[in-house]
Amino acid sequence: MQKKIIIEGGRRLEGSCRIKAAKNSVLPILACTVLCSGEVRLHNCPNISDIRDMLEILRSLGAKVSTHGIISGDITIDCRYVDKTAVTGDLTSAIRSSIFLLGPIVTRFGQGIVSSPGGCQIGSRPIDIHLDGLKALGVDIDDQNCLIRCSVKTGKLVGGDIRLKMPSVGATENLMMAAVLAVGRTVISNAAKEPEIVDLANFINAMGGNVQGAGTSEIVIDGVDGLVGGDFTPIPDRIVAGTYMIGCAMCGGCVRLEGANLGHLGALQTVLEKTGVGVFGDSNHIIVESNGNLISPGRIETEVYPGFATDLQAQLMAMLAVTKGESIIVENLFETRFRHAEELTKMGADIDVVNKSAIIKGVKRLVGAEVNAFDLRGGAAMVLAGLAANGTTVVSDVHYIERGYENIVGDLRGLGAEIK
Repeated sequence: MQKKIIIEGGRRLEGSCRIKAAKNSVLPILACTVLCSGEVRLHNCPNISDIRDMLEILRSLGAKVSTHGIISGDITIDCRYVDKTAVTGDLTSAIRSSIFLLGPIVTRFGQGIVSSPGGCQIGSRPIDIHLDGLKALGVDIDDQNCLIRCSVKTGKLVGGDIRLKMPSVGATENLMMAAVLAVGRTVISNAAKEPEIVDLANFINAMGGNVQGAGTSEIVIDGVDGLVGGDFTPIPDRIVAGTYMIGCAMCGGCVRLEGANLGHLGALQTVLEKTGVGVFGDSNHIIVESNGNLISPGRIETEVYPGFATDLQAQLMAMLAVTKGESIIVENLFETRFRHAEELTKMGADIDVVNKSAIIKGVKRLVGAEVNAFDLRGGAAMVLAGLAANGTTVVSDVHYIERGYENIVGDLRGLGAEIK
């Protein structure tokens, strides 16, 4: 029987919730453990399907993985026993982040094979930027029949200058890892600046690497002989925190998010404050206060960090559906990331999608309905819409939501929502 989320809407959100480590930080860090010669212990990790899938991929390569402490967020990985260089199979088609393993495997072994990655259906996300960067480090690539075969004739990658044609987060991370053991210096220009990039650099440096400039448009990596093991706590998940911030804004109430870093959510804070919501906090917590009577923030465009995150666009649309006035969202990063708009209209939302723009005219109240999650963030948006709707909302295909939220039902129930 398919799992569903059932919500009785109309309740204010009150109380506190603790935010675990960022999925988009933990996944590349797990890939990077392939370069470590000792045991790595990660803390505060969420128990979500994407991370479980990545751990299974690491096990299939020969890594020793312990998740005995996963309830509290502890994961132990020992990649000294990794002896396989082919990342293929069903898991790689289900989780796009499997591509992160390409850089570490090739720089460690001088060769590697990865299946073309899968993940959410939110449009074309080509990996040519990853591959072009690897070629600049001396990697020969044969990309056909859904397999990416890489080899290094000299046995060792050689540092070089890489200019990304766009500041891709995944490509920046993959090439950072590939350059860690390369001979000499690598410079990545037009690099992504997301907090998760900085976190990966901090992990690499904590394990003995040499990465400078993360968080700016130019990252410099000086190759080292190897990385060691150790303990590391990844940054909190800004998208999970942002989701709950938006939920409080649209439902009304006061919510405290423990462990969340407001410095990572400046663009969302600006939008929420324009609607009349109070947002306070620091690097360790965020407080959101809302009376639920929101006014339009105008036009919002998704951008690379530090602009408004595309991973919060769907949740924001759910909020704007019950915000007084007309608002516009422009999606600049993914061309099919408005699928949730049709589901919101089933609940009474007034949304008109024209090319990459969505024009949202706020209604007084949404009405509960049976809706689907088409992707991770769109699914979260439907849950938020259910919280603010009259009556019962049933969200299907919640496996998408479970890719990024450890316990969205428990978290929201703890804040006063009637949800199961």
